[in-house]
Amino acid sequence: MTPAELSSTVLHAVRRAVDAGELDVTVPARAVVGPPGPGGCGDYATNIALQLARPAGQPPYRVAEVLRPYLVGVDGVADVVLTGPGFLNISLGGAAPAALVEEILSAGTRYGHADAPDAPDNSVVRLHCPHDLRAVVVADAVARVLRCRGALVRVTAEGFDREWTAALGVRVDGAGPAPVSPPVTVRPVPAPADPLPLGRDAARWALLHPAAHDRPRIGDEHLAQREGNPLFRVRYAHARSRALTRNAADLGFAAEPGPVPDAPQDLLAALGDHPRVLAAAAAHRAPDRIARHLVAVADAALPFLPTVLPRGGEKPSAAHRARLALAEAAGTVLAGGLTLLGIDAPDHL
Repeated sequence: MTPAELSSTVLHAVRRAVDAGELDVTVPARAVVGPPGPGGCGDYATNIALQLARPAGQPPYRVAEVLRPYLVGVDGVADVVLTGPGFLNISLGGAAPAALVEEILSAGTRYGHADAPDAPDNSVVRLHCPHDLRAVVVADAVARVLRCRGALVRVTAEGFDREWTAALGVRVDGAGPAPVSPPVTVRPVPAPADPLPLGRDAARWALLHPAAHDRPRIGDEHLAQREGNPLFRVRYAHARSRALTRNAADLGFAAEPGPVPDAPQDLLAALGDHPRVLAAAAAHRAPDRIARHLVAVADAALPFLPTVLPRGGEKPSAAHRARLALAEAAGTVLAGGLTLLGIDAPDHL
């Protein structure tokens, strides 16, 4: 269950309590769910009871007591614990949402893409940037993200060095002054040094991972093959997922979506959140959101990947096939996100 789905579940619980006459409130438009705070427990927590206490004319803890039974019986919710003045701490069930994994594997690296344009009038999004390497790379990534959401995009620059295409894979549709029709100006904080010596993948990551208003760091840390390098973790998690598929084939089995009792909820939530991240990155012209999301996916996947294959004399089972499917889904999301950033996702690392 993703955070968005859980938020809808909480609102449905409020609606059921209102329909049963146990609460006299207007059902809010949104229920905030997030990580449990100090003293909390479970996977997520919500302050919906504190939000409804005044209009309900009851103490927050009493509102939480009313809502708890409407949440405990919901599919995917294992338990609900009340803490503090009335926080509902929600533990999710252990079964991986097979439908989510199936959706990702079916869509492949296009998972989260939109077939119809976000702009219903089919107008062309015009991006224009100054003669600056980081601006051109950011504009190139923004264009990729917008196109994945179905938009029509044209990128222009005040100047363009052809070596940038060979070195970093960027391209523009035209060079020269800004077009007459008002474009979206892409003007991130320039890089403090030349990133070209890092090579295409590390250079693009160094320029795209920070937000546009942040000063990028250009250094050899982006080339380090160690856990402290976020780019390495993302690409390593992808390569490990591909290695698991090859190793499983050697053992005579393949992926098949199904229940995974020990599935990490943070991984499932991150995978389910991928389409929203792509939409937000397109809307805000912010490819850095995708880069940070990929790091979150990789960090959630890496502890899970060693549990996928049979150990010792174990024979492959339905659980192993389901774990492999979840691992492949994580690798697919990582590959798709890296591709949108213009970064290679190697099967071997």
